[in-house]
Amino acid sequence: MPALLRNLAVLAAIGLAGFALPGGRADAQGTTLRGTVGPAFNIALVDASGTPVTHLENGTYTIVVDDKSEEHNFHLQGPGVDQFTPVETLGTFTWTVTFTDANYTFVCDAHPTQMKGAFGVGNAPPPTTTTTTTPKPKPTPGKLVGTVGPGSSISLKKSSGGSASSVKAGKYAVTVRDRSKADNFHLIGPGVNKSTPVGFVGTRAWTVTLKKGTYRFQSDPHKARMKGTIRVT
Repeated sequence: MPALLRNLAVLAAIGLAGFALPGGRADAQGTTLRGTVGPAFNIALVDASGTPVTHLENGTYTIVVDDKSEEHNFHLQGPGVDQFTPVETLGTFTWTVTFTDANYTFVCDAHPTQMKGAFGVGNAPPPTTTTTTTPKPKPTPGKLVGTVGPGSSISLKKSSGGSASSVKAGKYAVTVRDRSKADNFHLIGPGVNKSTPVGFVGTRAWTVTLKKGTYRFQSDPHKARMKGTIRVT
């Protein structure tokens, strides 16, 4: 019986040695990481606790990417890995990848200098880039609608339909609806002098920058009675 116990102990030791990992590293098999991109200029790779990934043990991982933008994508690259989501495609993508001792990056291919991150694996030295930046969003232009005709009517309103007698200074997208062959729509003021042709019937789109001051709109053939003003503050 003692001999049998000794043999079992030897077999157990051999079996445990067979499951030992090189260098004492934890097995990464089955570990899930989550990547996100969008909807704004955001990109990230986090672990199960939501902590940004900066270092991993080498091994095999499941990557679940949530692509929330039709303007961006998520591209994971490094030795033995080149996985990406398509630009202009929304959805969830799942990859199985194996990381080795090296540095890996994830970027948006459409904005690689603004949306990027990196992490090291195993014994690789830490990467120099580990975060992404979010640029300040550009202000959205205001919207105005100018209308002339039919008849002797002329107006300039906000896109909501409200009066544009007073607006804030800034950039505006102006949609002009010219409905009269006998008149035109003419917008005049500091830095702006735009008009539709007399005889034209249709829609025109302008982008203008309104500065503080007073602007006027009129029909040139009948400016004595078809006119109005807006104050820009």
